[in-house]
Amino acid sequence: MSTAQMPNLTNEELLGMMLSQFAGIPEEDINMSLPYWHFKEYKKGEYYNAYKNVCRYMGFIVSGFFRSYIIDEKGNETNVFLYPTHQFVVTFKSFIHQVPCDYHTQAMEDSKVLCINLQDLLSLYRNSHHWERFGRLAAQVAFDYAIDRAEGLLFKSAEERYLDLIKHQPEIFNAVPLYHISSYLGIRGPSLSRIRKRLSGK
Repeated sequence: MSTAQMPNLTNEELLGMMLSQFAGIPEEDINMSLPYWHFKEYKKGEYYNAYKNVCRYMGFIVSGFFRSYIIDEKGNETNVFLYPTHQFVVTFKSFIHQVPCDYHTQAMEDSKVLCINLQDLLSLYRNSHHWERFGRLAAQVAFDYAIDRAEGLLFKSAEERYLDLIKHQPEIFNAVPLYHISSYLGIRGPSLSRIRKRLSGK
């Protein structure tokens, strides 16, 4: 059963379920980590991490939605990553290497997040093989996501990118305005509307 199907769980229970599903972390090791997680709230439009700032936390999104985006020389915004409820939000390279990030990460709606800093996460890695495995899996997922994004923009049509998003993250369409989805997919708004209309007629 997914976390989305269990709305009555506490924040810590949601986190524990996700950690168990994602990396097979047992209850004892989850409990070991609980003192390290800190609850934070973000208002719509507030930055989780701003451009050229170092990402200080890895966050588990209890509720809400985030995006990472860049701004070009003309002031146009392009969404790079989207982070839905019950997933992690982190600018991974900046977080792991503690270097300034190349894009903004911002709450798209009022959001609640459980956060852990790098030093506490590294402490968990040192004290638990299960948490070491979590670190390897998190790095692999971040790498795969970045590669899939790049290859999708290079090799897939606009319609294929749209269908992939429906398949893998259908909840986005109920939470994110279409103009943000257009930006994320690299599709102009009118083109996305035409794709949606054509597919709805099939």
